Amino acid sequence: MTDWKTPFWPESVSRTVADYHYPIFKLLDDSAAKYPDQAYTIFNGATKTYAQVRNTADRIANFLAAKGIGKGDKVAIFLPNIPHFPEILFGILKAGAVAVNCNPVYTPPELNYQLKDSESKAVFCMDHPELYPKTVEAIKGTDVDIVIVCNIKSYLPKLKGFLGSLLGKIPKAASHNTGHIMFDDMVAQASPAPPAVEIDPENDTAIMLYTGGTTGVPKGAELSHTNFTYDVEALFECLRLIHEEGKPPERARMGGFHCFLGVLPWYHSFGITVALLSATASGSRLVCIPDPRAGNPPFTEVLKAVQTYKPTIMPAVPTIFVAFTNHSKLNEYDLSSLMGCFSGGAPLPPEVCRQFEKKTGSVIFEGYGLTETSPVISANPTNPETRKIGSIGFPLPGTDVKILDLVDPTIEKPRGEDGEIAACGPQVMKGYWKRPDANDEVFVSLEGKRYFLTGDIGHIDEDGYILITDRKKDMIIVGGFNVYPRDVEDILYTHPKVELCAVIGVPHPKSGESVKAFIKLKEGQTATEEEIMDFCKKNMAGYKRPRQIKFKDIIPVSNIGKVLRRVLRDEES
Repeated sequence: MTDWKTPFWPESVSRTVADYHYPIFKLLDDSAAKYPDQAYTIFNGATKTYAQVRNTADRIANFLAAKGIGKGDKVAIFLPNIPHFPEILFGILKAGAVAVNCNPVYTPPELNYQLKDSESKAVFCMDHPELYPKTVEAIKGTDVDIVIVCNIKSYLPKLKGFLGSLLGKIPKAASHNTGHIMFDDMVAQASPAPPAVEIDPENDTAIMLYTGGTTGVPKGAELSHTNFTYDVEALFECLRLIHEEGKPPERARMGGFHCFLGVLPWYHSFGITVALLSATASGSRLVCIPDPRAGNPPFTEVLKAVQTYKPTIMPAVPTIFVAFTNHSKLNEYDLSSLMGCFSGGAPLPPEVCRQFEKKTGSVIFEGYGLTETSPVISANPTNPETRKIGSIGFPLPGTDVKILDLVDPTIEKPRGEDGEIAACGPQVMKGYWKRPDANDEVFVSLEGKRYFLTGDIGHIDEDGYILITDRKKDMIIVGGFNVYPRDVEDILYTHPKVELCAVIGVPHPKSGESVKAFIKLKEGQTATEEEIMDFCKKNMAGYKRPRQIKFKDIIPVSNIGKVLRRVLRDEES
């Protein structure tokens, strides 16, 4: 993409990115060479430097090679955001193997399916009273014959580790199966000499990420080294931040100036690219947050982490911004270190954006992408002058986006008209693992290029900004009119008592479907159905208005914070 038509393309941001054709682990090696003593991971006050992380990654690669794991073999990571994660990820890649990232809240059957489907030969899991037994159960009937168990004690400050052991507060499994290997023992015994492996960054799969399974059986998206390295390079090309008051925006500074808050799970594409890999590429610090909801009230511990470690960059999903903004103790914490926050994973309600920025002084720039696109396709400019709140900005340099007809995806829609968002770029996956049928459903050839059909509906406005209207499958048809849940939700978020909301379609005898809204009120607030109905009557067209309002203490969200309309639909069926 070199000719995206807009007068608002940020000054000094290139239209293309060239230098991304290399293995992912080069990000770590380069930063370890330039900034060996710079702190990389931060966990409960303990740090590991870039040199230390590279050393451990090299030992893991050496260990895997000695076990016969090499080019193209699959190794699963079944861990939350603990400091072992980057070491393991880079170690797997340095062995030439493929990392299969697994959601740590999976049940044994869900994990078993993923291990079987991916044909994983080894798994890294946590020494934990719940996670380790899950692993033991899940590996039954799979090809996994190597289990490495990660205990956090050696990654804590010495005093905390000692007291934790003394008081029994460090999580660990009741017992370990014979033959399972403790991570610390493995690292101590292996040599920091990774095998010599030839990597074809364009074609070799690096990481396999499974889709959430919201539309069927989860599928493994095969993502190459350059899928990720391109996305990281393109994000830094777009990122412009004000590092000093009174100075103009500039590219993100390297070598420890920045600190990324690891509040997103690293098994997910958003967390791994925009937090873990971006921090690595810039020689920045990375704060490990295993559970962002921890604390009383929830999210208190992550607010403490912001005050303590002073992160400058926080990639997050909208529900995290909602949680921060509505936290009853927000004013007790200093969040002024935050310079830029990247929002993705779900549409960001404009009112939530305004409230968060007002309370923290940070700027949120919204992006867009999917697991299958590593994940970022587009991003809003990172300066307030050219950012358009509510849009997902422009395609990343080197990415092309088209709006295609919902019935015939070979037809491109005119600017301003809604259609399915399709993307073509170096971040688009190779395809789904062992699923040619699914690949046929999501790829279309246009003008000699392969475009990925995102399943999202949107349009390009007169200024060149991309706007998402909604998920194709979430669209509600009321008497022949298309109602996009996001339209209704964005208006509901402007009500001063609404903390979280979700809108779905329910059957209606006359109009086919009607709109039903689920609302979680802010702490201490009360409201009636009539009050919300009156608000909707004043603020939205008749066919869009919810005909039913249901107040809920909990709105279901996924593990990365996406509101799960699917769950609400299932509850209503």
